[in-house]
Amino acid sequence: MTAPLFAQVLGAPAFEQLPPLLRALHSVQGTQDWSGQGEVLRGTHWLVAPCAWLARLPPTSTVPVSVQFVTDAAGERWSRRFGTARMASRLWQRHGRLHEQLGAVRFRFGLRAEAGQILWRAERVWAFGLLPLPARWFAQVHCREREQAGRYEFLVDVSMPLIGRLIRYEGWLLPEGEHG
Repeated sequence: MTAPLFAQVLGAPAFEQLPPLLRALHSVQGTQDWSGQGEVLRGTHWLVAPCAWLARLPPTSTVPVSVQFVTDAAGERWSRRFGTARMASRLWQRHGRLHEQLGAVRFRFGLRAEAGQILWRAERVWAFGLLPLPARWFAQVHCREREQAGRYEFLVDVSMPLIGRLIRYEGWLLPEGEHG
């Protein structure tokens, strides 16, 4: 059996030190559905709309959130729903780094486990899989995962030079059937 994707990227010792819910979410075998609540806030600069379209980002809203995680030999597929808005991505690892294809944008992330959290740092970004974008544009990408109050919590906050906030989305998830 292959180690979970995030255990491969973080390393087994760091992965094993994570809180149980983070390990569970990142140890899905096959298919699993998680759901909860989220809030999305898009920026207001005129360039936000075309950037959000390219990456298939959801609109500003406070809505139910669901994510279906599907694992296979190539990595993971995350099919997110923010209300009726869909946001799907493909994740895989290469050379100890996490890669994510989100719409027309591909990211390479450095991950680290710190104080029971997973922190993501964007290292490289490509448009259409070929065109490298300047790394400095993505220096203000902050992503965090943690377990808080018995729930998995996520935060993605993306700001860019000249346009300011692109998007911030945050919320919580629990495995289907475990809402109390």
